[in-house]
Amino acid sequence: MNTNCNTSEKNTQTEDRVQIAEDTKAILVQENLDLHQLNSNNLNILLVAYKDLDKLSVFAKSTEDRTYKRIKEYKICARSGQLGPKKAEGDRQVPEGFYHINRFNPKSKFYLSLGINYPNAYDLSKNYTGSDIFIHGKCETVGCLPMTDELIKEIYLYALWAKESGQEKVPVYIFPFEMTDENMKKYKSQVDESTFSFWQNIQEGYQLFHKKHQELETKVENQKYIFIS
Repeated sequence: MNTNCNTSEKNTQTEDRVQIAEDTKAILVQENLDLHQLNSNNLNILLVAYKDLDKLSVFAKSTEDRTYKRIKEYKICARSGQLGPKKAEGDRQVPEGFYHINRFNPKSKFYLSLGINYPNAYDLSKNYTGSDIFIHGKCETVGCLPMTDELIKEIYLYALWAKESGQEKVPVYIFPFEMTDENMKKYKSQVDESTFSFWQNIQEGYQLFHKKHQELETKVENQKYIFIS
């Protein structure tokens, strides 16, 4: 039984899935960029996922701007685990926190996939284990964000065009829910004190991003995220 979302294709895959995405989705994706006065040759994106809503939002801006705007929302097709951070290899949890895309896999066994840099500095400070967390195609998961083959084509293009525009790290922020004070009260009773303390920490980042709509600058000290305004 698989305990992670390793997306390496075991069999020989000859079709050019990126080209298929370009052929079938490029016009649609470019039209959405046009709608928001953006261009594929001058693009930065930022992804925000909410686990309890099964939602992935795409934020974008031109490379010279600082402020992002939301341009698209996608439904996450399936979910494993429960609310709360990923702590161990095989726990089926989707991570929570502040990450970035660190690899593109055009020959994934989940069609196309975008790797997330779990474990990050925070996770390592907590001695969390695990690997191979992806945003990918199909509709099955053991701790990743599956988007279906059709939708990952669009998301992959946004990320690829951002990379080709010079964006070295596409931010990916994963929250358990929309971290309003009301929702914090609602979900507090469902988790232990340690998880809720972690949620209070990442709520700071949630609030800062939604106030400024800018990429967050973070560091980790004493097993906590520090947000540099």
